[in-house]
Amino acid sequence: MSSNLASRPGRGAAAATDGDNRYKAVQHKLSTLGQAMDLVAGELEALLRRMRTNAERAQGLAVDIANAELDKKFVEMTNQVSTALGGAAVEAHKLNESAQEVSGLTHDSARTHSRLYEALDDIRSSRRERTPKPGFFAR
Repeated sequence: MSSNLASRPGRGAAAATDGDNRYKAVQHKLSTLGQAMDLVAGELEALLRRMRTNAERAQGLAVDIANAELDKKFVEMTNQVSTALGGAAVEAHKLNESAQEVSGLTHDSARTHSRLYEALDDIRSSRRERTPKPGFFAR
């Protein structure tokens, strides 16, 4: 059985860490990261629903096993599975909230970066003459 969160072809790292800090490169990295986090949040939400459903099914199965008067150890084990799935669902929910928060912060960062540096990039990009790299005058 394979996980739906496992690596899939064409979906590697969210953003390359290549040291390219030009405006458009940073915007692209932030956009890529934001899209990846949105996707992860959606997949975690689906995983959370499946975990909750399976926990409820396991609980129902434990009741059915008890009603069938099978050995109590099977009821216990099935209840433990239900409890474990419920606990995992709680943790998946926390992880999903974190992914959504990171996604929102990434989108906010992209907007802030754009507000602060887009005009400067437009000026630098429209010049025919080469201009110093950012930080040159700060030395």
